Amino acid sequence: MRLKFVPDDVNIDWFKRARLTFGASVVAMILSVIVWAVLGLNFGIDFQGGTTIRTQAEEVVDVAEYRAALEPLGLGDVVISEVFDPSFGPDENVAMVRLGAQGEEASVSPDTIEEVRTALAEVAPSVEFTSVESVGPKVSGELIQTAFLAVAASLAAILIYIWLRFEWQFSVGAVAALFHDVILTIGLFSVLRIQFDLATIAAILTIIGYSINDTVVIFDRLRENLIKYKSRALKDVMNLSVNETLSRTVMTSGTTLIALIALLVLGGDVIRGFVFAITWGIIVGTYSSVFVAKNIVLFLGVKRDWSKPDKTEGNQFAKIDS
Repeated sequence: MRLKFVPDDVNIDWFKRARLTFGASVVAMILSVIVWAVLGLNFGIDFQGGTTIRTQAEEVVDVAEYRAALEPLGLGDVVISEVFDPSFGPDENVAMVRLGAQGEEASVSPDTIEEVRTALAEVAPSVEFTSVESVGPKVSGELIQTAFLAVAASLAAILIYIWLRFEWQFSVGAVAALFHDVILTIGLFSVLRIQFDLATIAAILTIIGYSINDTVVIFDRLRENLIKYKSRALKDVMNLSVNETLSRTVMTSGTTLIALIALLVLGGDVIRGFVFAITWGIIVGTYSSVFVAKNIVLFLGVKRDWSKPDKTEGNQFAKIDS
């Protein structure tokens, strides 16, 4: 007995609301860019420079008291936030203290770290520093540039690969879908003020890889069906291709999301931003494979005179004209 999530004879018209779905994607991208430009990103220590201290104490975190205790030290811009996690026990109260870069110094001195520890011990006697991370301003600037170059290079490489593997219309649709996924992810991080660091860049690159894999699977089936059904309308062949690969899409995305949701709930706050980005990327990437990439290919059109040699041509069973 085989479990089926999608019937074999599924026949969904994925382009019935093409203008609505594609228009919604365009509006979402525009809003994401506006939010990104207005609010900016909540850069982590990797991109902003400075020192991040992770504290843990038995006492409840009071952000106002923490800030008042550090104010006399004259450390400049100090950001303090409490870390919430369902896996923490009642005596595990965690906070993140981010100190702005001190001039061109790569990190604050050990003496300053000790001064911070002493100051916080006045309001939370059991406080401990579980981790201290520092990045200098120059290094953080280089990391930002390198990170965005990595994303741009991956999109360019995929554009060339799809162009060579299929046709230029397919490559434009695939890269547009990936661009859609990246912009919406950045916009969501900007709205929710989730920390944006190197782990997030790794998540975005993972999203790009997952999304293009799903898109290529459908494109490959579409190419086969375009050869098989040369007289059918392009829209009908696209619908057929998406429906034929729907079971694979549901199973792959569904099983991946199960693992990601488990990590999101139980994995802890250290990897939460990374896991959240991938979880969102799986959802939006699956959406864009159908409602963005395919819409663009449908709009641009593709050649219908593709030729394919007979499967028996060139072997011992080939038909030879006498």
